[in-house]
Amino acid sequence: MSLAALGWNDSLAAAFAPFAAPGVVPARVTADFGRGWGVTTDEGEILAEPAGKLRHRSAKRADLPVAGDWVAVEPRADEPRARLLAVLPRRTVLSRQAAGFRREEQQILAANLDTVFIVVGLDAPVNHRRIERFLTAVRSGGIAPVVVLNKADLHESPDSLRAELEPLVGGAPVVTANAVKRGGAKALKPWLRKRETVAFLGVSGVGKSSLVNRLLGDEVQAVQEVREADAKGRHCTTSRELLVGPGGVLLLDTPGMREFQFWDADTPLEELFPEVAAAAALCRFRDCRHGTEPGCAVQAALAAGTLELGRVTSYLKLKAERALAATPWKKR
Repeated sequence: MSLAALGWNDSLAAAFAPFAAPGVVPARVTADFGRGWGVTTDEGEILAEPAGKLRHRSAKRADLPVAGDWVAVEPRADEPRARLLAVLPRRTVLSRQAAGFRREEQQILAANLDTVFIVVGLDAPVNHRRIERFLTAVRSGGIAPVVVLNKADLHESPDSLRAELEPLVGGAPVVTANAVKRGGAKALKPWLRKRETVAFLGVSGVGKSSLVNRLLGDEVQAVQEVREADAKGRHCTTSRELLVGPGGVLLLDTPGMREFQFWDADTPLEELFPEVAAAAALCRFRDCRHGTEPGCAVQAALAAGTLELGRVTSYLKLKAERALAATPWKKR
């Protein structure tokens, strides 16, 4: 496969220019195995390992490559391996806070995405706050989100649910799908464009890999059954890998995540919750907490029905999380 088919363009060529040298070529990371990467050059796919200088310059894990990255590599002449020398600037990122104890470290899941399909399984109660959290993370990384209500055959009224969600997702498209049915993913077609990269995001068991399989027309990604007792699926995808779909679109499946902490990508809350921020600007006091303070325009808007309670709750929660994250540990 050529680099052009993977999205290579003049802008990327300009970004690669500082690293151009004899034996050094551009490549795209098409698989992330954690300690090594599958990268594709114009000559084909090879396994890449970070050069010592790259490891030395990388102050944190986020500085190392992820699926979707464009990189500079130096292939070895005698075997299908390469030294990975540098990561080119990222256009967009999908990230979260690292799970476990390293809460202040950014974990980048994928880079240079155009669209993220936020997949929700309708075989379990829909978690509105989780959808909103995914939407916030996707938009913060500069990526366009699409909410996909999968397993539509297992819900008594999927279209009614879609209509219920549309006012709550800030203008993101909401579509229904059924990965087990022929043609069940056709609603995704408008976002499956040549040389553009899309990813599937959602917790385990919602059917991300099944949707990828349906789009590819083959059992490319392993699929495992969901436990009926709690509707939780096992992690079918253990690495992040770019796959070529119909029409030349690039599909990225990500491991299901039971924990997704929002990473502050410096996107103002005013952009993520414009209607709430607009009301907050009209409050009598600048430090209004939007609770029982007199002259609170947010509470007035809630009473008038012009603001949705869930959106206000999420706005206040994220605002508090950002304030906490900005506070030094010794002062908490």
